[in-house]
Amino acid sequence: MLELLLDNKLLLVLLAVWTLPWKGYSLWKAARLGDKVWFVVLLVINTVGILEIIYIFFVSKKREPVKGNDIFQK
Repeated sequence: MLELLLDNKLLLVLLAVWTLPWKGYSLWKAARLGDKVWFVVLLVINTVGILEIIYIFFVSKKREPVKGNDIFQK
């Protein structure tokens, strides 16, 4: 797998472009909801967006934002 990515730089760039928005949004949601364990798991484990999508659409829907955890709050 690593050899395939090293030989095909375009595939590596496409994977990065696909993964980055999912990871960023899932980390933002985990931080906003106060899910410290999920935040660390999403930050450390790279699943090419699969775990991030599961968190965004299934896990985070069951929770409410933590009060005082809004970055836009003054």
